Amino acid sequence: MKASGWFMNNITQMKIQKPAHEIFEAFVDPEKIGGFWFSSSSERWEEGKTVTLRYEEYGAEGDIHIVEIQEPKRIVFEWAGNHKVTISFTQEENGSTIVGVKEEGFNEDNEHVINELVDNKEGWVYMLTCLKGYMEYGVNLRASLVK
Repeated sequence: MKASGWFMNNITQMKIQKPAHEIFEAFVDPEKIGGFWFSSSSERWEEGKTVTLRYEEYGAEGDIHIVEIQEPKRIVFEWAGNHKVTISFTQEENGSTIVGVKEEGFNEDNEHVINELVDNKEGWVYMLTCLKGYMEYGVNLRASLVK
């Protein structure tokens, strides 16, 4: 954190009509993540591991460091320098799950912070929409967003 500024965060949530344990598995299982988010994951997500995520369609990849896993309640990882992402899975009585994503680490002193926050929010809303389509209907919507 810079002495002159503070870090902001972005929160996005969506209800998905599946149990929390099934949605949690979609994130941590490298065979499933390609159905809604990245095209591949180098290995199963486990606390303390560094996992490489790839977007084959864009020729891009990046590493995340898994800070915490509480199956099937939450996943915490770090990426993009000092950004921390918390994905939470809140099971409802009717069998649905509220999936929440909170990304922290946006510096308000950065002159482009508003654009970063908007782009970030768009990305999380899109990922959660793809997750909903994959989990509820078995459709793969990923890698279709055009900017």
